[in-house]
Amino acid sequence: MENIILTVGPGEATSGNIWGRPLAHLVYRMGGGGGEGPHLFRANAPVAPRGGTMVIEDIRFSGGGEAEPFCGEVLRECAARRFNGVTCRFLGKPRPVLHQITARLGELCRGRGIALYVTEPYAGASGGKALVSTAVSGGSLRGRLTEMIETYGADRVALWVEPVAEDFLLPSPTGAGAPLTREELERRREEQGSGVFFSPELCAHYFTYMAGEKGHFVLFDDAVSIRKKLWLGRELGLRTAFLPYREELTREVLREEER
Repeated sequence: MENIILTVGPGEATSGNIWGRPLAHLVYRMGGGGGEGPHLFRANAPVAPRGGTMVIEDIRFSGGGEAEPFCGEVLRECAARRFNGVTCRFLGKPRPVLHQITARLGELCRGRGIALYVTEPYAGASGGKALVSTAVSGGSLRGRLTEMIETYGADRVALWVEPVAEDFLLPSPTGAGAPLTREELERRREEQGSGVFFSPELCAHYFTYMAGEKGHFVLFDDAVSIRKKLWLGRELGLRTAFLPYREELTREVLREEER
């Protein structure tokens, strides 16, 4: 992948890069809403981030308010921290003000040469690059990426690498599994002694086991499956991917990418 951006949380890195890669700082959120309007908040850290891309999440946003003041806050933070990119990772319920914010940020960022990345519901009006999560539990990742590329073009789609580790009870009517920590995943593999397989459709590893009369399907990523996801994106013409910074895992992924 031509442009791999490492996503870092509060305190993981404040400026520069890691292993020669640009950074995306997961330290911002949108708060407020209603009568007081949306505002930009930054997580507490010993040193504020500097350079790279700011990532804004909407986890606690209640909706409502005006777009323009919030967009001004974002642009002032970009200038103060020398950010060259803004990522609106809005995963909550789509709201009119969020559409207004991303559309206005699209105009403002284009005028200042700042890259804008947005989650899919906001890609159309904003003109930003649409983020596509690599965590799929049904269908196929290739199909999902192809659909997005047909809609926006390869130059306006970016991968958001989201390593998965989930335990699905079969059948799974909701399509949602129980998240597993890395320790829980390894313990379950050892306890069950199940053979591990690779799903080309999901581009992830999996194994199955029985607990009493109930079947389970465990889907997970490692460095090998993440590299395959990056290779798939490259094959389809994508140029940018956001990769989480997890020292050993990330180092192993990048080691192969640089060969």
